[in-house]
Amino acid sequence: MSDTGEVSGGGKHIAVVAPPVPGHFRPLSVLAEALGERGHRVTFVHMADARALVGGGAAFHAVGQAGYGPGALERYGRRLARASGPVGLPAMIRASAGITRMLLDELPGTLERIGAEAVVAEAAEPAGALVARKLGLPHVTSHTGLPLNREPLVPPPYLGWSYRDDARGLERNAWGYRVSDWLLRPIDGAVARAAEAWGLEPEPGFSPLLQVAQCVTGLDFPRRALPPSFRYCGPFRDPPEAADLPDEPLVFCSLGSLQGDRLSVFRAMARACADLKLRAVIGHGGLLSEADAARIGSGALVRAYWPQEAVLARSVAAVLHGGFNTVMDALAAGVPSVIAPIAFEQPATAARVAHAGAGRVVGTLLTRGEIRRELERVIADPSYARAAGELGEEIARSGGAALAADLIDEALTTERTPVHGSA
Repeated sequence: MSDTGEVSGGGKHIAVVAPPVPGHFRPLSVLAEALGERGHRVTFVHMADARALVGGGAAFHAVGQAGYGPGALERYGRRLARASGPVGLPAMIRASAGITRMLLDELPGTLERIGAEAVVAEAAEPAGALVARKLGLPHVTSHTGLPLNREPLVPPPYLGWSYRDDARGLERNAWGYRVSDWLLRPIDGAVARAAEAWGLEPEPGFSPLLQVAQCVTGLDFPRRALPPSFRYCGPFRDPPEAADLPDEPLVFCSLGSLQGDRLSVFRAMARACADLKLRAVIGHGGLLSEADAARIGSGALVRAYWPQEAVLARSVAAVLHGGFNTVMDALAAGVPSVIAPIAFEQPATAARVAHAGAGRVVGTLLTRGEIRRELERVIADPSYARAAGELGEEIARSGGAALAADLIDEALTTERTPVHGSA
């Protein structure tokens, strides 16, 4: 397949626009492969360095070479890795707004040049949907993280609040959305200015045609106002790889692909597991040196990357940062979790795991004793494994990337919202 996505066969040429991080690009690459099997051509469009994130044989087209050449993705990743606090969070939002502005500038001409006929626009990057509307292209919204659809009774998807269906919950959530809107002004302002210049209303760009989400109903908070175009599909995953693991109780420990440089946290995880006669299996995402990885000790098995689905299938529990994809993999394996959220949607994902009864939430300043205590609780109390197992059964029935690709194929072929599929 060429950089313009030219391959033989029918179907539409679909451009994918998403934030340039593994948590979005990896599942969307699996979805792209499923769309290719249905005769469509798929091209990811983003800064040049994001090419390395694309898998599954999809094509890639680079934009933003003037301001987002080699090294730009690494710089953005450093912003994301420290996206908390009064300095880190605004800096990350400003950096994300800069990317959105670049995409708004470059996508219209680029999508026309490569002959894109439709867009899969990730909900977390509003440029894709707005440009699709400008060009009159059908677009599908993907939610590879938590569904971002706003409802009065559902807390903002960046806050670790529990679900409350009373007046206090409504008041609290309304305040939370006001604060979120204020913080996101740099991004929303860029979108509003582009919409005004193009003569479009800057309403939220979630597709009226189709929205596909990796989430399942059981993990989300109760919903009362999802549009007819919304479908819970389950995780977009390739078939799991095998892993050579010892025949003993394991605990999978991960801080994801952006925050895996926290050596002290991994050492606390490994020691807590050893205290309980459990073996920690740690994935640091390539963010620790070999020397630092060796310092984790306590018998932990440490690698940059593990085939985490295979490891989780052998685990009795997991200690996680609350990244959506890793949480979904743990639940798919029926594994209860101890979650220490750090940033982004992680607190909100953790709150939903706790609401489902499939894990416990702790603070980010983890200690050996705290991890040991919480692991003992989720392992000793069978209700956590039972709840995780029920979610795992729902995920197994969900359809995943195959269902999402079928729905997208139907929507783009008929130009109508599909009438079948998970709602």
